[in-house]
Amino acid sequence: MIGGLFVYNHKGEVLISRVYRDDIGRNAVDAFRVNVIHARQQVRSPVTNIARTSFFHIKRANIWLAAVTKQNVNAAMVFEFLLKIIDVMQSYFGKISEENIKNNFVLIYELLDEILDFGYPQNSDTGVLKTFITQQGIKSASKEEQAQITSQVTGQIGWRREGIKYRRNELFLDVLEYVNLLMSPQGQVLSAHVAGKVVMKSYLSGMPECKFGINDKIVMEAKGKGNGGISGNTDSDPARSGKPVVVIDDCQFNQCVKLSKFETEHSISFIPPDGEFELMRYRTTKDISLPFRVIPLVREVGRTKMEVKVVLKSNFKPSLLGQKIEVKIPTPLNTSGVQLICLKGKAKYKASENAIVWKIKRMAGMKETQLSAEIELLETDTKKKWTRPPISMGFEVPFAPSGFKVRYLKVFEPKLNYSDHDVIKWVRYIGRSGLYETRC
Repeated sequence: MIGGLFVYNHKGEVLISRVYRDDIGRNAVDAFRVNVIHARQQVRSPVTNIARTSFFHIKRANIWLAAVTKQNVNAAMVFEFLLKIIDVMQSYFGKISEENIKNNFVLIYELLDEILDFGYPQNSDTGVLKTFITQQGIKSASKEEQAQITSQVTGQIGWRREGIKYRRNELFLDVLEYVNLLMSPQGQVLSAHVAGKVVMKSYLSGMPECKFGINDKIVMEAKGKGNGGISGNTDSDPARSGKPVVVIDDCQFNQCVKLSKFETEHSISFIPPDGEFELMRYRTTKDISLPFRVIPLVREVGRTKMEVKVVLKSNFKPSLLGQKIEVKIPTPLNTSGVQLICLKGKAKYKASENAIVWKIKRMAGMKETQLSAEIELLETDTKKKWTRPPISMGFEVPFAPSGFKVRYLKVFEPKLNYSDHDVIKWVRYIGRSGLYETRC
């Protein structure tokens, strides 16, 4: 429950002011300006309490957006709402700037009237808002358009409008995973997890319903569920056929997914928004296939020399190629020079980063390469031993390290004359490095 919403420029001048509740007065505007924008010390916290009034603010470029309330509200919800307002404004007039806000003054007030009602967030979906709020103002709609707007505002399917038509029905599905690893010098995994997301691009006519199957342990162990396949997959029960399953620790779905069907039938059923959207996010910590292994060997030769040898191994199928590989090997602060020998790729010492950066364009699976470096050090009076930071790595591989697989993806559209076989489907797996580190 938000009492008021204010937009300031960098000088503290109010550009937009909308008060939704009587308990928020004009003095709240001045209090935020004095205590946050013009504060002597930089205010780091996004939440400020002044005279029993809470100010939640975010800053974009030189613009401050502040929500004010005297109630005990959910802070995460308020920030989620503020970020949504930023997204909506950007979709209407692009960059958030003082000039753009002044030029779209009337439009912003129209949007705020639709998005917030008596301090409670309402419909903030950009696609729905654009059907009845345009750059010129409220569009004069016919009776049919008014009925369509009403059904979208009050109905269950607010993320997709009716009457969408494409010559060719296509679905693009990307499984993006980020591998996070901390490994000891001896090769023991100290911590590892995969943060993944499924991004979909939908170019489908009408109001289709999609069913999406994955090799999650809960789904695969469900009795009598999960039949079907993509591109002619005929396995009736993947759990019995010995196929690997992924244990998902937690997941988060887009608003279009019917959660009731997921809980009862263990199937992901949804009516997709038009265009690109994020279908789900997930996290897993078990049975992770680590794409690369870094084996470091550091030897200090006296006080003025250090020898470093780094072996890089790829642990995936030989038919696959890893790309954009970058290994960053830290060096001491008193490094004066580095001599490098690498069997593959290019290596360079970067004094500004205090690190050796080793780049490899491509590397096939089940291969091994190494880098050797002689580091010359300046003598220092400090007896403090160099605490070796971990070796970090970046990469991109064409598979999902968690073992996540799309078992099937089916499309049903009863009203229009096209079937699941008429839809062209593309599935791509991309594994990338998150915080991928090996201690040395």
